Amino acid sequence: KPLVAVGQVTSTPDKELNFAACAGLVREAARRGACLVFLPEGFDYIGSDTAQTLSLAEGLDGDLMGRYAELARDCSVWLSLGGFHERGRDWPTTQRIYNCHALLDPAGHLVAAYRKTHLCDVELEGRVTMKESSFTNAGTEIVPPVSTPAGKLGLSICYDLRFPEISLALRRAGAEILTYPSAFTVPTGSAHWEVLLRARAIESQCYVVAAAQTGKNHERRTSYGHALVVDPWGAVVAQCREGPGLCYAEIDLDYLHRVRQEIPVHGHRRPDLYGTVTARGLAPVP
Repeated sequence: KPLVAVGQVTSTPDKELNFAACAGLVREAARRGACLVFLPEGFDYIGSDTAQTLSLAEGLDGDLMGRYAELARDCSVWLSLGGFHERGRDWPTTQRIYNCHALLDPAGHLVAAYRKTHLCDVELEGRVTMKESSFTNAGTEIVPPVSTPAGKLGLSICYDLRFPEISLALRRAGAEILTYPSAFTVPTGSAHWEVLLRARAIESQCYVVAAAQTGKNHERRTSYGHALVVDPWGAVVAQCREGPGLCYAEIDLDYLHRVRQEIPVHGHRRPDLYGTVTARGLAPVP
């Protein structure tokens, strides 16, 4: 059974230190035999304010992504880079970035790029205030699942977890693994993280993989952590301890298809009553 590795890191505004930490985890995962390594949202950096966040951003053709492509080649692994601060082609006119989930194959090729469609604008009085839409452009499409050695991978990012429509659309398009690289805050993570991930796994009958930020990213931000893997039955089969590190899980597609056969919810849906969740550009898979 293919082995996947799920990373938990504490990104800071220091891109060099962050790359060294992430590269160390990727190399460790490769030594353990993982075919696919997942890194969280903000793996490149987490800025201390909006101005710094924008100033540190790069294009997908920039130096940092080039270094990750070289890392993928050196380690012969797939890399799910789950939340890259991307300067898109519209950067000169908008001065805004995209939150981009980049998927690299073992040759270092960019095989998919999903730009976060649901931006995190939340205000928990006296605890957390975030307004991602103030400096980030929302993505405009869901990316078709990508065939990897571990299974067909559907890409999302963090706040997308709260919207089951995207997971159902990816499942309908053939996804077997859903991934939610994240940087959850402590108040929202302690309340919602695990239950939402398990719900997405149960309703879609997919493996769910969620790499995570953990600990103090800078003076004003602390992340929840608890990177984990959930199987299609809803059981947590791997989870990171406190602090940076990795957890590992085998992906058993025979088990996934047995779960889908025993409780065939996909075929029991009633589009005549509530319609069908579809996404533009995603072809359904029987």
